[in-house]
Amino acid sequence: MIGCDEQADQLDALREEVAQLRRALVSHELVDQAIGVVIAAAGLRPQQGWDVLKHVSQHTNTKMREVARCLVEWPSTGRLPEAIRRALGAAVRQVRAADGPSDVVEVRSATP
Repeated sequence: MIGCDEQADQLDALREEVAQLRRALVSHELVDQAIGVVIAAAGLRPQQGWDVLKHVSQHTNTKMREVARCLVEWPSTGRLPEAIRRALGAAVRQVRAADGPSDVVEVRSATP
């Protein structure tokens, strides 16, 4: 039989796990939205959008969810931190170069 202390510990552990899962869902949603922003702004495919986001996070030493938050806010605020802006431009150029020439037309006002 499980004692009261063990039950309380298990309950605390389950509450923490639920909280972590909820945070993960919010982060995942934000990352998906950021990928959509990158796809729309740079005319990329979804996998390329993910690659760009990952590149920006790694090359700016910024957590993915923070990069995603900045990118999601970018269209409405018009502001993007300089380090993220530079890394975003480099990442877009890199994924385009890796895939060869494209017939996608750049949107000058929306591209980094």
